[in-house]
Amino acid sequence: MRWQAVVAIVAIFLILALTGYTAFHTTTVVIPDYGGTYREGVAGNPHFINPLFSAYSDVDRDLVALIFNGLTYADEHGQIQPDLADTWEISPDNLTYTFHLRQDVRWHDGTPFTADDVVFTIGILRSPDFQGQPQLAELWQMVTVERSDRYTVRFTLAEPFAPFLHYTTIGLLPAHLLQDVPIKQLESHPFNLHPIGTGPFKVGEVTSKHVLLLANDDFYGGRPYLDKIEFLFYPDYPSVLAAYHRGEIHGVGRVSVEYLDQVLAEDTLQLYSAPLSGYGLIFLNLERPVFQDREVRQALLWALDRQRIIDQILDGQAVLAHGPVMPFSWAYEAHTVQYTYDPAKAKDILDKAGWIDADGDGVREKGDLRLEFALLTNDDETRIQIINEVTRQWAEIGVRAIPQTAGVAGVVRDFLVPRNYDAILYEWQQLPTDPDPYPRWHSTQRLGMGQNFTGYSNEQADLIMEEARRTTDPAHRAALYRQLQSILAEDVPELPLYHPVYSYAVDRRVQNVRIGPMQDYSDRFRTVTEWYINTRKVIVSEAPLWQRK
Repeated sequence: MRWQAVVAIVAIFLILALTGYTAFHTTTVVIPDYGGTYREGVAGNPHFINPLFSAYSDVDRDLVALIFNGLTYADEHGQIQPDLADTWEISPDNLTYTFHLRQDVRWHDGTPFTADDVVFTIGILRSPDFQGQPQLAELWQMVTVERSDRYTVRFTLAEPFAPFLHYTTIGLLPAHLLQDVPIKQLESHPFNLHPIGTGPFKVGEVTSKHVLLLANDDFYGGRPYLDKIEFLFYPDYPSVLAAYHRGEIHGVGRVSVEYLDQVLAEDTLQLYSAPLSGYGLIFLNLERPVFQDREVRQALLWALDRQRIIDQILDGQAVLAHGPVMPFSWAYEAHTVQYTYDPAKAKDILDKAGWIDADGDGVREKGDLRLEFALLTNDDETRIQIINEVTRQWAEIGVRAIPQTAGVAGVVRDFLVPRNYDAILYEWQQLPTDPDPYPRWHSTQRLGMGQNFTGYSNEQADLIMEEARRTTDPAHRAALYRQLQSILAEDVPELPLYHPVYSYAVDRRVQNVRIGPMQDYSDRFRTVTEWYINTRKVIVSEAPLWQRK
């Protein structure tokens, strides 16, 4: 009987093992397949599908992101990663950067990518005839570039400049197609609407109504699942939404706050949102006597219910800002003083600092100074709502802010740049991926075209920013920036309000769309090679490990 029991048990285990093996090798799973066309509607038309001239157009930058590559790219945390460069070294004096290029990259026309293309592109940026962004020219004119061999290129800086790697993210151009074109003529060259790049998609057709991109079978990162991406152009975003309702497109390139409810009501649309590099703030002109008292600046921030502004005016499409560094950045300091809404504390700070409403007119005074000033913004309806709410909240603690508006161009030209203002509601947009604060906070940037619009000056802060520019050690730079953020949080030279959130919508048939923190709208395409529409069934044993669940 014992022998028969053993045989039975062994038989049962064999049957179970055979059943499991058969199930594993016959059960099917659905995995991504190649093919399909993704159609996205955007507002506007392309003008310069060229990374050297695309800075001023959202549509141009979207296309450039899919067609071109730089030596490097910045990931969602602002950290620099290899792209067309495989590796690089930095000399001990932080002046020389040697890049070793990938040797498996080809331009869309089949020509190999080499160091000649790098030297050619940087030569354009260094030329006095370059007609693109002045900031780009200023940086590259201080850098020399040389070809060491076919796949090695060397940059030499005039002085240490830690943010330099972030400038190597700019898309590169093909020397074999453009080297005989005078640089002054590049801006009007047909290449700008029929470009050749190295990216995951290449141009198939460009008209006034659409751009058709085709998958690059030879892309070094692997062929995208999608066969085609088509951008359809519309005059504005209401027209884009209408196009989705007509079935013309799969995706809405940008969903602004006023159209969120319409998008959320669409069962077939999936809304994707992510924080966007930049922040809304109120500049305080520190040349004005009323703002030279740090306690006043601190009280103004304690008295702001910024979450109420986000929830009620921005429909929740923003996140609270605590300083000038994005919370997803590698340099962010999470442990600085964070100003919550506390009007009682604001009143107490002002009382102790000697700001008292002695005459009972609702406005605090200190000596001959009244806590009263103009609060300016542009004529955007949302901005006007914000300054009206801010003035209401400040009135509750005895501060009178007088709302004023001007045209968008006028705010910058007539008030901000000449420092001719008391306080201005503003929004920094598309801040550089490197968190270098020097242009906006160093005391040398208080005049002329510098961006230190508040007139802030702090000797310790200056020294920190200078040292951070000299070191290429990421850990040391991060420590310095965290120290600087603590100083700014105490000094409050500006009032941070919110970080904007970017949203876009894609039909649910388009799968594996993912989004993370973004520096620019075009960053929604970071994972585009993994998007798919088509699928196929395979048995479990043949599926990739991540698809077997």
